[in-house]
Amino acid sequence: MKESETIEFKKSTAELKGAVISIVAMLNKHGRGEVYFGLADDGRALGQAIGRMTLKDVTQAVVDNTEPKVYPKVETRQIEGKDCIVVEAHGINSPYFAYGRAYIRVGESDKQLSVQEIENQIVRKKRLLWEREISEKKLKDVNTAAVKEYMRKANAAKRINFKYTNVKQTLKKLSLLHGEKLTKAAEVLFCDDHPMEIQAAVFAGTDKITFLDIRKFKGNIFSLREQAEAYIKEHIKWRADMSESRRREIPEIPVRAFSEAIGNSLCHRDYSDPKGNEVAVFKDRVDIYNPGTFPEELDPQDFVKGDGYSILRNPLISETMYMSEDIEKWASGLKRIYDECEANHIKVEFKRVKTGFVVSFHRPKWEESEGVNEGVNEGVNSLIEFIRSSPGQRVPHFEKALKIPKKTLERWINKLKKEDKIEFKGSPKSGGYWLKKLGEI
Repeated sequence: MKESETIEFKKSTAELKGAVISIVAMLNKHGRGEVYFGLADDGRALGQAIGRMTLKDVTQAVVDNTEPKVYPKVETRQIEGKDCIVVEAHGINSPYFAYGRAYIRVGESDKQLSVQEIENQIVRKKRLLWEREISEKKLKDVNTAAVKEYMRKANAAKRINFKYTNVKQTLKKLSLLHGEKLTKAAEVLFCDDHPMEIQAAVFAGTDKITFLDIRKFKGNIFSLREQAEAYIKEHIKWRADMSESRRREIPEIPVRAFSEAIGNSLCHRDYSDPKGNEVAVFKDRVDIYNPGTFPEELDPQDFVKGDGYSILRNPLISETMYMSEDIEKWASGLKRIYDECEANHIKVEFKRVKTGFVVSFHRPKWEESEGVNEGVNEGVNSLIEFIRSSPGQRVPHFEKALKIPKKTLERWINKLKKEDKIEFKGSPKSGGYWLKKLGEI
């Protein structure tokens, strides 16, 4: 074993005051912590003299000198053949104080909290409680199809071992009901009609002065993620790789990277803040904004290096999204984004801003002369010619005839519809696409 943000070693109970401080610091950071008496700093077992009242004295010291009161589990444990004492504590009532002062765990050390940091702890506590508040939404407002699809993914990932029966029983097993009522976490996850939204825009330059397109997306978390991903896919550049037997389109920014960023943005946002998430496509970058400030005591680079410790702003939402593999736990999100961009030679920045956090993907300088859009333009033209020769067809027919992926075709169709070159005629089930301005194409 070694010391960490949730484990502290003390040589003996002579260091009891420091142990109580460490317990408070760990609770304020992670809501849990362990202190071992009888171990050296490097983890070697030294042993601890244990008398008839030793365990009681340790327990009493923790209870008497903490506020709110911490009631630890204290036991004797044999480590390398020597008697040691283990103190285990859990708590969600931060900020905790020891001897009248509040502390936070930073690495293997305990740092005293400032007044501002204590206020931040109180705000964070309120945000943690937000998830479990009763929603005004009813069970009938839940998107049943979304719950079923969620369960399909969670079962496939083997992270949930029960099957879908009905909405009520499923949400109950996911701890998303308070009695018979929906929690706010359930509302955000599975109801389509609520205040949460994502604002998305494409800007002409490198600032927000002139926009070329602007949208607002609404829906449950999973729908919002899909809509935001589709928006970025539609507005970034793609190039065609013809080196294999089948055409392969390559995006200028890795899809896995911005998909991870969107998922993290929705998972870790501050839902008590009415401001929504944002996706902004600039000429030189794509920014994904999350209205949830990054923990002040941590640095984004710690997570990039794999040294960061997860602090969940919305543990219920995070746990639910983890079960369906919509996010990964253990503070791996920023590292996964960075590694994916690094592998594709894309610069990515993680920026703290006053009102939240931004993941910024720098767009590579692909030029038309390098054939970046030639393959895409060629494909769009082939779709136009196909519609000209076989009007009234739908996407599945295009996919089969042109051997182009469905998502690519849908992106091209959106482009042609925006340019007012094609239109859909007929009913949703039996209609198809037609050229709109034959003489001008």
